[in-house]
Amino acid sequence: MATYLPSRINGAVPELRAMNEALLQAAQTAGYAPSIRNTRPWRWRLTGSTLDLHLDRSRVVTISDPDARLATLSCGAALHHARVALAASGWKVKVLQTSDHSDPDHLVQLRIARGTTDSFAVQRMQAILVRRTDRRPVTGAPVAPADLAAITKSVEAQGAWLYLLHPDQRHELSAAAEYARRTQLPDSPWRDELAYWAGGRPERTGVADSAIASPMPGRNFGNYGSPKVSAEDDQTATFVMLYGPGDTSADWLRAGEGLSAGWLTATELGITVLPLSATIEVPATREVMKRLVAGVGHPYLVLRLGTIDSADSTPPSTPRLPTDQIIDRT
Repeated sequence: MATYLPSRINGAVPELRAMNEALLQAAQTAGYAPSIRNTRPWRWRLTGSTLDLHLDRSRVVTISDPDARLATLSCGAALHHARVALAASGWKVKVLQTSDHSDPDHLVQLRIARGTTDSFAVQRMQAILVRRTDRRPVTGAPVAPADLAAITKSVEAQGAWLYLLHPDQRHELSAAAEYARRTQLPDSPWRDELAYWAGGRPERTGVADSAIASPMPGRNFGNYGSPKVSAEDDQTATFVMLYGPGDTSADWLRAGEGLSAGWLTATELGITVLPLSATIEVPATREVMKRLVAGVGHPYLVLRLGTIDSADSTPPSTPRLPTDQIIDRT
């Protein structure tokens, strides 16, 4: 004789499975998010119908980012990618701030419910798959004001802000970047850490050789070049500051969501993005960056926006971590 489960359970089990699969796919999509040194310092925990985001301390660059600010920002970018994936597949997402004092690296929990497919998110999913960090010199036309406004609007929708650095402020940025470079360069632990994450690694993390073949402003990759930011470099580039109201973990997480949203919009518009963190890593130059935004907020990251001549080859994608290294399933 056949045994039938109650209808309530019959209905619940397939739905829970669907939720679990949607959350798993969202965590996998988050693996495409940008992160400091391509470290991907996040860990997801999937339990039934909930997905928890944790900061993975084993992937924090402790010399450059001792307070894990930039690592938390990276987690915010991964969070936004996950939210886009869920919205694109027809799920409503609720992000809950955690209050787990025993685990301060437990950042947020995602809960979902059935909704409708978000066509805007579907479009964003395409941008996720082709987004790149582009370190090539800017060779194309300047970023159009309308495009910059669209990127800014996307950032602000996530609770962060974008400040356009004016031509005279680029000199201050150049001086700050050079100071940060000179401060960090003689530091042996910093150089060792940078070398560890540069050139690509077997674990599919770090910045690959192919990605840093062109100069990166304000960063020294040892044998990979010693470029600078200067008023003469990238004449048609636009430099902006990602900033926000506070300096807490929640603020940096929100900034990462803003970075992801703005970057995906830029990708859709054919605009390249290069994040510059050197002046944020050094406390003295971080204060200079704060003055550039008139002291009305906390600086999170400098971004170089620009266009590249269509004849130039597209930078390769960076490898992604296997699912079992970024997602725990219980």
